[in-house]
Amino acid sequence: MGNSNKFFQVLGDGLKGYFSLSGFLVPEQEAEQSIREGVTFKGTNIIILVFAILIASLGLNTNSTAVIIGAMLISPLMGPIIGLGLGIGVEDFELVKRSMRNLTVAAAFSVLASCLYFLLSPVSEGHSELLARTSPTIYDVFIGFFGGGAGIFAIASKNKGNVIPGVAIATALMPPLCTVGYGLATWQLSYFFGALYLFLINSIYICLATFIGVKLMKFSKIQSAVPQRAKKMKRIVYTVAVLTLLPSIYLTYNMLTKERFEMNVTRFVNDEFRFQSTQVLSHSATVQKGVKTITVTLIGKTLPQDSLELALGAKMPFYGLQGAKLNIVQGDGGRFDNSVEMVGHSVRQIYEIAQNSLVQKQEAIDSLRQILATRQEHDSIASRLAPELKVVFPQVSEIAITKAVFGDIATGGLDTVNIALVQYGRPMNMAQQTEFVRYLEARLRVNDIRLIEVRSTK
Repeated sequence: MGNSNKFFQVLGDGLKGYFSLSGFLVPEQEAEQSIREGVTFKGTNIIILVFAILIASLGLNTNSTAVIIGAMLISPLMGPIIGLGLGIGVEDFELVKRSMRNLTVAAAFSVLASCLYFLLSPVSEGHSELLARTSPTIYDVFIGFFGGGAGIFAIASKNKGNVIPGVAIATALMPPLCTVGYGLATWQLSYFFGALYLFLINSIYICLATFIGVKLMKFSKIQSAVPQRAKKMKRIVYTVAVLTLLPSIYLTYNMLTKERFEMNVTRFVNDEFRFQSTQVLSHSATVQKGVKTITVTLIGKTLPQDSLELALGAKMPFYGLQGAKLNIVQGDGGRFDNSVEMVGHSVRQIYEIAQNSLVQKQEAIDSLRQILATRQEHDSIASRLAPELKVVFPQVSEIAITKAVFGDIATGGLDTVNIALVQYGRPMNMAQQTEFVRYLEARLRVNDIRLIEVRSTK
């Protein structure tokens, strides 16, 4: 037992040595001075900020990741946020107010510059880099918090290295503000509020991490600090942090639910849509207003639609897809028009159009073949039944089997009827005719058939 305690003591001392900050930090006054100088947003700082926001807007407009990263490195936005965390940590409420004021001014200038740019830009389409700033999750909370922690310790460290530029890139303060301006310029409120929420997440959790870092490094409180006011400020900080966190948890849940649904759909399509002469061209999984829809496009031999949906729909619960709507597309309902303009179509789209045309023509050919086969079968029925009829019903001298479509005069409805045109050599009574009808229904495998006597014209 004694040896065990000694081992853990040695291990603890070793780890403590690795995480000890003694000798690695600059004097507290030097770190504070650096942070306080970065809070001010006047003169060159505000000009640099406007240029940075325009560069970031260009990057988002052209979907260029490299340009966006460059703008994040130029931007001085981290200064007021770090200053806000320091002010709360050392209970300097004048610094807190100055940081809040400068951060608000900086954000307002950023959104205004971005909005003006996108109002004048001829390209107004939202690319992937823009869309990525509109759906924040709890992962963005962690990025902001860990980035802020790295930032405050880097500022207080003697060996700063390239941590600050890395934090600026990781926490991404500029792109959300650009997207806010884009949403305002194009009046897409989902972009506006989504990006604004992402900016608030980053700012609040960088500030929170700075506040905790200042406490861990034991920065001295200012002499004019008021304890009651400090406690109130801390409660506000923690409350705002929690309230900011809650929507991100909900958005993360929605994101994970959607990703799990898409993964299950991919597994379902890969496992179950395996046919000899038919392949999957594409598939999609969408969720709109709580309704889950799976759309699968097939090419090749056309399969029976009802049977296909019934068989595959029964297997969906095994993939966690119960309640989802399955939509199987085999070609389209229109005809292929040779005058369709091909310019701008991808090779895959052109192939799909041609394949649809072939599928439709093959369906027409199959339908005509089925009609022809039915006619041929009807024509040959009499010769096939003749040997049996001579023995079972010798009264029958001639027979023809056909189908006719009867129209109801009153309602206009149509009804397809199986008809047996019979010429008798000798008369049949009603019992014999009933037995004859049953024989024909069983022999021809039909549910109902009508007898019509045909008198000889010879």
